[in-house]
Amino acid sequence: MSYEFIITLGKHAILTMLMVCLPVLGFSMVVGIVISVFQSVTQIQEMTITFVPKIVVTFLAMLIFGSWMLSKLTSFLHQIIISIPRISG
Repeated sequence: MSYEFIITLGKHAILTMLMVCLPVLGFSMVVGIVISVFQSVTQIQEMTITFVPKIVVTFLAMLIFGSWMLSKLTSFLHQIIISIPRISG
C-alpha cells in the first residue's frame, strides 16, 4: 500500500462525501437565504420561522436525490471492496 494510493482513496472519499451532501445542503441553504431576506423585508425577527421550511426542504431533497446519493455511496463502497486485495498485499 503506497502513499499515492492512500491519498487517492482519501481524495475520492472527500469528493464522494461532497457530491452526496451537496444537494441537501444546497437546497437548505437557498431556503434559509430566502427566508432571511423575507424576514429582513418584513422586519420579523423570529428565529424559529426558518426551521420548519428547512426541514421540509431537506426531506424533499432526500426523497428526490436519495436514490442517486445511495448509488454514489454504493459505487464508492464497491470500488473500495474491489481494491481490498491490492491493499492487503
